[in-house]
Amino acid sequence: MKKILLPTDFSENAYNAAKYAVQLFNGEECTFYLLNTYTPVLYDNEYLVYSATQPTLTEIYQNKSMEGLERVRRRIKRNFKNEKHHFEKISSFNLLNDEIKDVVLEKEIDLIVMGTKGATGAQEILFGTHTVHAIKKARCPLMAIPAHYDYKAPREILFPTDYEVEIPKLLNILKEIALSHSSKVHILHVYFGVNLSSTQTSRKKALGRAFKDIGHHFYSITEKSVTRAIYDFQEENEIDMLVMINNKHSFFENLLFTPVVNEIGFNVKVPFLVIPSKKRK
Repeated sequence: MKKILLPTDFSENAYNAAKYAVQLFNGEECTFYLLNTYTPVLYDNEYLVYSATQPTLTEIYQNKSMEGLERVRRRIKRNFKNEKHHFEKISSFNLLNDEIKDVVLEKEIDLIVMGTKGATGAQEILFGTHTVHAIKKARCPLMAIPAHYDYKAPREILFPTDYEVEIPKLLNILKEIALSHSSKVHILHVYFGVNLSSTQTSRKKALGRAFKDIGHHFYSITEKSVTRAIYDFQEENEIDMLVMINNKHSFFENLLFTPVVNEIGFNVKVPFLVIPSKKRK
């Protein structure tokens, strides 16, 4: 059974991400963990005095959190009836990313699916603080869903790589998605005039073997920056999902975690799956 974590702040953006997740895994047995965190930082003096008959501020926040989670659960169950899908609610007095880290370990989560901020006048991903930190620290694959994105089966998947990272075991989530949706994976390498090293060539061949049962094609693009190559490929082709491997020594961090890229939203208009190079401790 697949275990999927759905963080929510009860916004439509978060619900849209949950909608995408239940539709993406429509045919699979899944447990979805609906997570909400709360941190009441302002305490009124009256709450500092114990009263057995009066709820504390923390209890008020917790009750509202659990009520919100139940509303989300009922809404999903009402709109997407599926006997294969099971839901559990997690309400925690904690910081979001600290709680995500704990839940991923405790529940052995396979995938985190969360919403992103919508850029003004567009639907591309504009990474908010929570999303950026979650991607940086994620111990399991994380999928970011653009605001207002309507579900579309991921038939065409773009997978940029510099062939500098060993194929992680966590790549299985991409293979499972591609197999279940008869997807084609477009493996994109940006060429800067230097031939692939023997190690890169070996890893390229390993990718071919990993996708032997999945439709895939290798591309090599020259005279473009990585960001421009990814953007242009999406503009010229009907891409339904973008996938990248996160490794702090690869081009991924330089590409994604710069102030300029965070500000412009990386021009991602489709769900963005980030796969850690390995499980982090």
